[in-house]
Amino acid sequence: MAKAHLVFVPSPGMGHLASAVEVAKLLLTRDHRLSISVLILELPLVNSKIQNYIESVQDSSSSLSNRLRFIDLPKDESELSNFASFFERQKTNVKEAVLKITQSESSVDSPRLAGFVLDMFCTPMIDVADDFGAPSYIFFTSGAAFLGFLLYVQKIHDEENFDPIQFKEKDTELRFREVRGIMVNTFLELESHAIESFKTLPVYPVGPILNVESNGRNTHQEIMQWLDGQPVASVVFLCFGSMGSFGEDQLKEIACALEHSGYRFLWSVRRPPPPGKPASPTDYENPQEVLPQGFLERTAAFGKVIGWAPQAAILAHPAVGGFVSHCGWNSVLESLWFGVPIATWPMYAEQQFNAFEMVIELGLAVEIKMEYSKESGMMVNCDEIERGIRCLMENNSEKRKKVKEMSEKGRMTLIEGGSSYYWLGRLIEDVMDNLA
Repeated sequence: MAKAHLVFVPSPGMGHLASAVEVAKLLLTRDHRLSISVLILELPLVNSKIQNYIESVQDSSSSLSNRLRFIDLPKDESELSNFASFFERQKTNVKEAVLKITQSESSVDSPRLAGFVLDMFCTPMIDVADDFGAPSYIFFTSGAAFLGFLLYVQKIHDEENFDPIQFKEKDTELRFREVRGIMVNTFLELESHAIESFKTLPVYPVGPILNVESNGRNTHQEIMQWLDGQPVASVVFLCFGSMGSFGEDQLKEIACALEHSGYRFLWSVRRPPPPGKPASPTDYENPQEVLPQGFLERTAAFGKVIGWAPQAAILAHPAVGGFVSHCGWNSVLESLWFGVPIATWPMYAEQQFNAFEMVIELGLAVEIKMEYSKESGMMVNCDEIERGIRCLMENNSEKRKKVKEMSEKGRMTLIEGGSSYYWLGRLIEDVMDNLA
Protein backbone atom coordinates (compact mmCIF):
# COMPACT_ATOMS: atom_id res chain seq x y z
CA MET A 1 0.00 0.00 0.00
CA ALA A 2 1.38 3.43 -0.98
CA LYS A 3 2.76 5.62 1.81
CA ALA A 4 2.81 9.40 1.59
CA HIS A 5 5.15 11.93 3.19
CA LEU A 6 4.14 15.55 3.78
CA VAL A 7 6.53 18.41 4.52
CA PHE A 8 5.08 21.06 6.84
CA VAL A 9 6.60 24.56 6.77
CA PRO A 10 4.91 26.52 9.58
CA SER A 11 5.50 30.18 10.34
CA PRO A 12 7.94 30.59 13.27
CA GLY A 13 5.35 32.23 15.55
CA MET A 14 4.22 30.07 18.47
CA GLY A 15 0.51 30.28 17.64
CA HIS A 16 1.04 29.29 14.01
CA LEU A 17 3.49 26.50 14.86
CA ALA A 18 1.23 24.93 17.52
CA SER A 19 -1.77 24.92 15.15
CA ALA A 20 0.30 23.33 12.37
CA VAL A 21 1.59 20.60 14.70
CA GLU A 22 -1.94 19.87 15.93
CA VAL A 23 -3.24 19.43 12.38
CA ALA A 24 -0.23 17.22 11.60
CA LYS A 25 -1.07 15.00 14.60
CA LEU A 26 -4.69 14.87 13.47
CA LEU A 27 -3.66 13.69 9.98
CA LEU A 28 -1.30 11.03 11.35
CA THR A 29 -3.89 9.72 13.79
CA ARG A 30 -6.46 9.51 11.02
CA ASP A 31 -4.37 7.64 8.42
CA HIS A 32 -1.42 5.32 9.13
CA ARG A 33 -0.13 5.69 5.55
CA LEU A 34 0.99 9.25 6.25
CA SER A 35 4.25 10.52 7.71
CA ILE A 36 5.17 14.16 8.29
CA SER A 37 8.32 16.24 8.68
CA VAL A 38 7.88 19.66 10.30
CA LEU A 39 10.60 22.14 9.35
CA ILE A 40 11.36 24.59 12.17
CA LEU A 41 12.35 28.03 10.91
CA GLU A 42 14.13 30.13 13.51
CA LEU A 43 13.89 33.89 13.62
CA PRO A 44 16.95 35.91 14.68
CA LEU A 45 15.50 36.17 18.19
CA VAL A 46 15.81 32.94 20.15
CA ASN A 47 12.47 31.69 21.44
CA SER A 48 12.93 29.03 24.09
CA LYS A 49 9.16 28.52 24.29
CA ILE A 50 9.17 27.01 20.79
CA GLN A 51 11.89 24.49 21.65
CA ASN A 52 10.16 23.59 24.91
CA TYR A 53 6.90 23.13 23.04
CA ILE A 54 8.48 20.78 20.47
CA GLU A 55 10.04 18.71 23.24
CA SER A 56 6.67 18.44 24.98
CA VAL A 57 5.01 17.32 21.74
CA GLN A 58 7.66 14.64 21.24
CA ASP A 59 7.15 13.41 24.81
CA SER A 60 3.35 13.32 24.54
CA SER A 61 3.17 11.87 21.00
CA SER A 62 5.36 8.80 21.41
CA SER A 63 2.87 6.67 19.48
CA LEU A 64 3.41 8.92 16.45
CA SER A 65 7.16 9.44 16.91
CA ASN A 66 8.21 7.22 14.01
CA ARG A 67 5.94 9.18 11.64
CA LEU A 68 6.33 12.73 13.01
CA ARG A 69 9.73 14.38 12.75
CA PHE A 70 10.92 17.88 13.61
CA ILE A 71 13.85 19.25 11.62
CA ASP A 72 15.61 22.40 12.81
CA LEU A 73 16.81 24.59 9.95
CA PRO A 74 19.91 26.78 10.30
CA LYS A 75 19.20 29.91 12.29
CA ASP A 76 18.85 33.11 10.26
CA GLU A 77 21.17 35.72 11.75
CA SER A 78 20.17 38.53 9.36
CA GLU A 79 18.27 41.50 10.70
CA LEU A 80 14.53 40.89 10.41
CA SER A 81 13.24 43.69 8.19
CA ASN A 82 10.15 41.85 6.93
CA PHE A 83 8.79 38.30 6.77
CA ALA A 84 8.83 38.01 2.97
CA SER A 85 12.61 38.51 2.78
CA PHE A 86 13.07 36.09 5.70
CA PHE A 87 11.18 33.34 3.88
CA GLU A 88 13.05 34.07 0.64
CA ARG A 89 16.36 33.54 2.46
CA GLN A 90 15.06 30.28 3.92
CA LYS A 91 14.25 28.72 0.53
CA THR A 92 17.72 27.19 0.18
CA ASN A 93 17.61 25.67 3.67
CA VAL A 94 14.16 24.20 3.04
CA LYS A 95 15.27 22.76 -0.29
CA GLU A 96 18.33 21.11 1.26
CA ALA A 97 16.25 19.64 4.12
CA VAL A 98 13.67 18.18 1.74
CA LEU A 99 16.41 16.80 -0.50
CA LYS A 100 17.80 14.88 2.49
CA ILE A 101 14.30 13.57 3.28
CA THR A 102 13.76 12.30 -0.26
CA GLN A 103 17.24 10.74 -0.42
CA SER A 104 16.74 8.93 2.88
CA GLU A 105 13.43 7.52 1.66
CA SER A 106 14.64 6.07 -1.60
CA SER A 107 13.77 2.41 -1.00
CA VAL A 108 10.76 0.84 -2.72
CA ASP A 109 8.54 0.71 0.40
CA SER A 110 9.53 4.15 1.73
CA PRO A 111 6.94 6.95 1.84
CA ARG A 112 6.94 9.18 -1.23
CA LEU A 113 6.83 12.97 -1.13
CA ALA A 114 3.15 13.82 -1.63
CA GLY A 115 3.08 17.54 -0.95
CA PHE A 116 4.05 20.60 1.07
CA VAL A 117 1.76 22.09 3.72
CA LEU A 118 2.68 25.76 4.03
CA ASP A 119 1.64 28.33 6.60
CA MET A 120 -0.42 31.21 5.21
CA PHE A 121 2.69 33.44 5.48
CA CYS A 122 5.05 30.93 3.83
CA THR A 123 3.83 31.19 0.23
CA PRO A 124 7.36 31.82 -1.15
CA MET A 125 7.94 28.11 -0.43
CA ILE A 126 5.54 27.25 -3.27
CA ASP A 127 8.61 27.69 -5.51
CA VAL A 128 10.48 25.00 -3.55
CA ALA A 129 7.54 22.60 -3.84
CA ASP A 130 7.46 23.26 -7.59
CA ASP A 131 11.15 22.37 -7.81
CA PHE A 132 10.32 18.95 -6.36
CA GLY A 133 7.27 18.55 -8.59
CA ALA A 134 5.08 18.36 -5.47
CA PRO A 135 1.74 20.13 -4.90
CA SER A 136 1.37 22.81 -2.24
CA TYR A 137 -1.39 23.15 0.32
CA ILE A 138 -1.91 26.16 2.56
CA PHE A 139 -2.77 25.76 6.24
CA PHE A 140 -4.71 28.96 6.90
CA THR A 141 -4.61 29.69 10.62
CA SER A 142 -7.35 32.33 10.53
CA GLY A 143 -11.03 32.06 9.61
CA ALA A 144 -12.81 31.38 6.33
CA ALA A 145 -14.30 34.89 6.10
CA PHE A 146 -10.85 36.47 6.22
CA LEU A 147 -9.58 33.95 3.66
CA GLY A 148 -12.45 34.97 1.38
CA PHE A 149 -11.43 38.61 1.75
CA LEU A 150 -7.80 37.83 0.81
CA LEU A 151 -8.87 35.77 -2.20
CA TYR A 152 -11.09 38.64 -3.34
CA VAL A 153 -8.18 41.08 -3.03
CA GLN A 154 -6.06 38.68 -5.07
CA LYS A 155 -8.82 38.38 -7.71
CA ILE A 156 -9.13 42.12 -8.28
CA HIS A 157 -5.32 42.40 -8.23
CA ASP A 158 -4.94 39.73 -10.92
CA GLU A 159 -7.94 40.59 -13.08
CA GLU A 160 -8.42 44.33 -12.63
CA ASN A 161 -4.85 45.48 -11.87
CA PHE A 162 -5.95 46.69 -8.45
CA ASP A 163 -3.03 47.67 -6.22
CA PRO A 164 -3.64 46.15 -2.73
CA ILE A 165 -0.76 48.02 -1.06
CA GLN A 166 -3.26 50.22 0.77
CA PHE A 167 -4.40 47.07 2.62
CA LYS A 168 -1.09 45.33 3.14
CA GLU A 169 2.58 46.09 3.46
CA LYS A 170 4.49 46.21 0.17
CA ASP A 171 6.23 42.85 0.53
CA THR A 172 3.02 40.81 0.74
CA GLU A 173 2.70 38.06 -1.86
CA LEU A 174 -0.74 37.08 -3.10
CA ARG A 175 -0.29 33.46 -4.21
CA PHE A 176 -3.11 31.49 -2.61
CA ARG A 177 -4.72 30.65 -5.95
CA GLU A 178 -1.55 28.79 -7.04
CA VAL A 179 -1.96 26.00 -4.47
CA ARG A 180 -3.71 22.63 -4.69
CA GLY A 181 -5.99 23.33 -1.73
CA ILE A 182 -6.36 25.32 1.49
CA MET A 183 -6.97 23.85 4.93
CA VAL A 184 -8.77 26.40 7.12
CA ASN A 185 -8.84 26.33 10.90
CA THR A 186 -12.60 26.72 11.13
CA PHE A 187 -15.75 24.61 10.87
CA LEU A 188 -18.84 24.66 8.71
CA GLU A 189 -21.28 25.33 11.53
CA LEU A 190 -19.39 28.49 12.55
CA GLU A 191 -18.74 30.06 9.13
CA SER A 192 -21.15 28.31 6.78
CA HIS A 193 -21.78 31.35 4.57
CA ALA A 194 -18.08 32.07 4.03
CA ILE A 195 -17.19 28.40 3.43
CA GLU A 196 -20.01 27.83 0.97
CA SER A 197 -18.94 30.93 -1.02
CA PHE A 198 -15.71 29.26 -2.22
CA LYS A 199 -16.35 27.99 -5.75
CA THR A 200 -13.08 27.73 -7.68
CA LEU A 201 -10.53 26.52 -5.10
CA PRO A 202 -10.68 23.41 -2.89
CA VAL A 203 -11.09 24.64 0.69
CA TYR A 204 -11.04 22.16 3.57
CA PRO A 205 -12.57 23.44 6.85
CA VAL A 206 -10.89 21.03 9.29
CA GLY A 207 -11.09 22.96 12.58
CA PRO A 208 -11.24 23.79 15.33
CA ILE A 209 -7.55 22.81 15.54
CA LEU A 210 -6.41 23.64 19.08
CA ASN A 211 -3.75 22.66 21.57
CA VAL A 212 -5.88 22.40 24.71
CA GLU A 213 -4.34 19.35 26.36
CA SER A 214 -2.37 21.10 29.12
CA ASN A 215 -4.39 21.99 32.21
CA GLY A 216 -1.79 24.39 33.64
CA ARG A 217 -1.90 22.71 37.06
CA ASN A 218 1.77 21.78 37.04
CA THR A 219 3.19 24.91 35.44
CA HIS A 220 0.95 27.63 36.93
CA GLN A 221 -0.32 26.27 40.23
CA GLU A 222 -0.84 29.67 41.87
CA ILE A 223 -3.16 30.89 39.10
CA MET A 224 -5.19 27.70 39.02
CA GLN A 225 -5.52 27.56 42.81
CA TRP A 226 -6.75 31.17 42.86
CA LEU A 227 -9.40 30.27 40.25
CA ASP A 228 -10.40 27.24 42.35
CA GLY A 229 -11.49 29.67 45.08
CA GLN A 230 -13.84 31.69 42.84
CA PRO A 231 -17.55 31.02 42.12
CA VAL A 232 -18.61 29.51 38.80
CA ALA A 233 -18.59 31.94 35.83
CA SER A 234 -17.71 34.90 38.09
CA VAL A 235 -14.27 35.89 36.76
CA VAL A 236 -13.53 38.11 33.77
CA PHE A 237 -10.21 37.09 32.18
CA LEU A 238 -8.19 39.74 30.30
CA CYS A 239 -5.45 38.51 27.96
CA PHE A 240 -4.19 39.97 24.68
CA GLY A 241 -2.11 37.23 23.10
CA SER A 242 1.58 36.47 22.92
CA MET A 243 2.29 39.83 21.19
CA GLY A 244 -0.26 41.97 23.03
CA SER A 245 0.74 44.73 25.46
CA PHE A 246 -0.25 48.27 26.40
CA GLY A 247 1.51 51.42 27.54
CA GLU A 248 1.19 52.70 31.09
CA ASP A 249 -1.64 55.18 30.38
CA GLN A 250 -3.86 52.49 28.83
CA LEU A 251 -3.10 50.06 31.65
CA LYS A 252 -4.33 52.66 34.15
CA GLU A 253 -7.62 53.00 32.23
CA ILE A 254 -8.11 49.22 32.32
CA ALA A 255 -7.31 49.15 36.03
CA CYS A 256 -9.85 51.92 36.68
CA ALA A 257 -12.55 49.99 34.77
CA LEU A 258 -11.88 46.75 36.63
CA GLU A 259 -11.95 48.43 40.03
CA HIS A 260 -15.16 50.34 39.29
CA SER A 261 -16.91 47.29 37.84
CA GLY A 262 -16.34 45.28 41.01
CA TYR A 263 -16.14 42.04 39.05
CA ARG A 264 -13.66 39.36 39.94
CA PHE A 265 -10.83 39.52 37.42
CA LEU A 266 -7.70 37.74 36.26
CA TRP A 267 -5.56 40.12 34.21
CA SER A 268 -2.46 39.26 32.16
CA VAL A 269 -0.24 42.39 32.15
CA ARG A 270 2.82 42.38 29.88
CA ARG A 271 5.66 44.86 29.37
CA PRO A 272 5.81 46.22 25.77
CA PRO A 273 9.07 45.59 23.85
CA PRO A 274 11.33 48.62 23.24
CA PRO A 275 10.08 50.84 20.36
CA GLY A 276 11.16 49.57 16.95
CA LYS A 277 12.36 46.21 18.27
CA PRO A 278 10.83 43.00 16.76
CA ALA A 279 10.50 41.36 20.16
CA SER A 280 7.72 39.82 22.22
CA PRO A 281 6.31 41.44 25.37
CA THR A 282 7.82 40.30 28.66
CA ASP A 283 6.55 40.05 32.23
CA TYR A 284 6.95 42.86 34.75
CA GLU A 285 8.95 42.00 37.85
CA ASN A 286 6.64 44.36 39.74
CA PRO A 287 3.45 45.37 37.86
CA GLN A 288 2.69 47.91 40.61
CA GLU A 289 5.11 50.29 38.86
CA VAL A 290 2.67 50.76 35.93
CA LEU A 291 -0.67 50.42 37.74
CA PRO A 292 -2.53 53.10 39.75
CA GLN A 293 -1.18 53.61 43.24
CA GLY A 294 -2.81 51.20 45.67
CA PHE A 295 -4.70 49.32 42.94
CA LEU A 296 -3.32 45.89 43.84
CA GLU A 297 -4.12 46.39 47.52
CA ARG A 298 -7.66 47.69 46.90
CA THR A 299 -8.55 44.82 44.53
CA ALA A 300 -6.71 42.02 46.35
CA ALA A 301 -9.98 40.49 47.59
CA PHE A 302 -11.45 40.04 44.12
CA GLY A 303 -8.70 40.37 41.50
CA LYS A 304 -5.36 38.92 40.47
CA VAL A 305 -2.73 40.43 38.15
CA ILE A 306 -0.43 37.94 36.41
CA GLY A 307 2.20 37.89 33.68
CA TRP A 308 2.16 35.35 30.86
CA ALA A 309 -1.06 33.33 31.04
CA PRO A 310 -1.76 29.65 30.27
CA GLN A 311 -4.76 30.83 28.27
CA ALA A 312 -6.41 27.52 27.34
CA ALA A 313 -6.15 26.20 30.89
CA ILE A 314 -7.70 29.39 32.27
CA LEU A 315 -10.57 29.41 29.75
CA ALA A 316 -11.26 25.78 30.63
CA HIS A 317 -11.73 26.63 34.31
CA PRO A 318 -15.41 26.82 35.40
CA ALA A 319 -14.78 30.03 37.36
CA VAL A 320 -14.14 32.03 34.14
CA GLY A 321 -17.31 33.68 32.85
CA GLY A 322 -15.97 36.16 30.28
CA PHE A 323 -12.88 36.84 28.18
CA VAL A 324 -11.59 40.28 27.15
CA SER A 325 -9.54 39.33 24.09
CA HIS A 326 -7.52 40.74 21.18
CA CYS A 327 -9.49 38.37 18.91
CA GLY A 328 -6.59 36.43 17.45
CA TRP A 329 -8.25 33.51 15.67
CA ASN A 330 -6.76 30.86 18.00
CA SER A 331 -8.15 32.80 20.96
CA VAL A 332 -11.57 33.06 19.32
CA LEU A 333 -11.64 29.29 18.74
CA GLU A 334 -10.45 28.55 22.29
CA SER A 335 -13.17 30.76 23.78
CA LEU A 336 -15.81 28.99 21.70
CA TRP A 337 -14.39 25.55 22.54
CA PHE A 338 -14.77 26.26 26.26
CA GLY A 339 -18.04 28.19 25.89
CA VAL A 340 -16.69 31.49 27.27
CA PRO A 341 -18.13 34.70 25.71
CA ILE A 342 -15.71 37.34 24.41
CA ALA A 343 -15.52 41.12 24.72
CA THR A 344 -13.56 42.20 21.64
CA TRP A 345 -10.51 44.46 21.79
CA PRO A 346 -8.56 43.82 18.55
CA MET A 347 -5.02 45.16 18.29
CA TYR A 348 -3.30 44.24 14.99
CA ALA A 349 -3.28 41.93 11.95
CA GLU A 350 -6.75 40.62 11.00
CA GLN A 351 -8.12 40.97 14.54
CA GLN A 352 -10.50 43.85 13.68
CA PHE A 353 -11.96 41.60 10.97
CA ASN A 354 -12.41 38.76 13.48
CA ALA A 355 -14.00 41.11 16.02
CA PHE A 356 -16.52 42.42 13.46
CA GLU A 357 -17.43 38.87 12.43
CA MET A 358 -17.91 37.75 16.03
CA VAL A 359 -19.94 40.78 17.16
CA ILE A 360 -21.93 41.87 14.11
CA GLU A 361 -22.21 38.83 11.84
CA LEU A 362 -22.35 35.92 14.28
CA GLY A 363 -23.63 37.57 17.47
CA LEU A 364 -21.22 35.54 19.58
CA ALA A 365 -19.37 38.43 21.26
CA VAL A 366 -19.77 41.94 22.67
CA GLU A 367 -17.68 44.98 21.87
CA ILE A 368 -15.21 47.00 23.87
CA LYS A 369 -13.57 48.84 20.96
CA MET A 370 -13.98 47.01 17.66
CA GLU A 371 -12.08 49.59 15.57
CA TYR A 372 -9.11 49.76 17.97
CA SER A 373 -5.67 49.63 16.38
CA LYS A 374 -2.50 49.70 18.41
CA GLU A 375 -0.62 51.52 15.63
CA SER A 376 -3.08 54.43 15.76
CA GLY A 377 -2.15 55.32 19.33
CA MET A 378 -5.87 55.27 20.22
CA MET A 379 -6.79 55.36 23.90
CA VAL A 380 -9.81 53.46 25.22
CA ASN A 381 -11.11 55.17 28.32
CA CYS A 382 -12.20 53.66 31.62
CA ASP A 383 -15.93 54.16 30.96
CA GLU A 384 -15.84 52.34 27.59
CA ILE A 385 -13.94 49.41 29.09
CA GLU A 386 -16.25 49.17 32.10
CA ARG A 387 -19.33 49.27 29.83
CA GLY A 388 -17.89 46.40 27.76
CA ILE A 389 -17.09 44.32 30.84
CA ARG A 390 -20.56 44.83 32.30
CA CYS A 391 -22.15 43.92 28.97
CA LEU A 392 -20.00 40.77 28.91
CA MET A 393 -20.76 39.66 32.46
CA GLU A 394 -24.32 40.95 33.16
CA ASN A 395 -27.72 40.01 31.75
CA ASN A 396 -26.15 38.18 28.84
CA SER A 397 -27.91 34.84 29.06
CA GLU A 398 -28.94 34.75 25.39
CA LYS A 399 -25.42 35.38 24.08
CA ARG A 400 -23.96 32.98 26.63
CA LYS A 401 -26.44 30.34 25.43
CA LYS A 402 -25.40 30.92 21.77
CA VAL A 403 -21.72 30.53 22.68
CA LYS A 404 -22.43 27.28 24.56
CA GLU A 405 -24.36 25.93 21.57
CA MET A 406 -21.49 26.80 19.21
CA SER A 407 -19.09 25.11 21.64
CA GLU A 408 -21.05 21.88 21.33
CA LYS A 409 -21.14 22.15 17.54
CA GLY A 410 -17.38 22.73 17.40
CA ARG A 411 -16.66 19.63 19.46
CA MET A 412 -19.07 17.44 17.47
CA THR A 413 -17.65 18.49 14.10
CA LEU A 414 -14.33 16.71 14.77
CA ILE A 415 -15.74 13.27 15.53
CA GLU A 416 -16.81 10.66 12.97
CA GLY A 417 -19.84 11.96 11.10
CA GLY A 418 -18.93 15.61 11.75
CA SER A 419 -18.26 18.10 8.96
CA SER A 420 -14.56 18.68 9.78
CA TYR A 421 -14.01 14.92 10.06
CA TYR A 422 -15.47 14.60 6.57
CA TRP A 423 -13.31 17.38 5.08
CA LEU A 424 -10.14 15.99 6.65
CA GLY A 425 -10.92 12.69 4.94
CA ARG A 426 -11.38 14.47 1.61
CA LEU A 427 -8.00 16.17 2.05
CA ILE A 428 -6.28 12.84 2.75
CA GLU A 429 -7.86 11.37 -0.38
CA ASP A 430 -6.45 14.25 -2.42
CA VAL A 431 -2.98 13.81 -0.90
CA MET A 432 -2.98 10.09 -1.69
CA ASP A 433 -4.13 10.81 -5.26
CA ASN A 434 -0.85 12.72 -5.73
CA LEU A 435 0.95 9.34 -5.61
CA ALA A 436 -1.19 7.73 -8.30
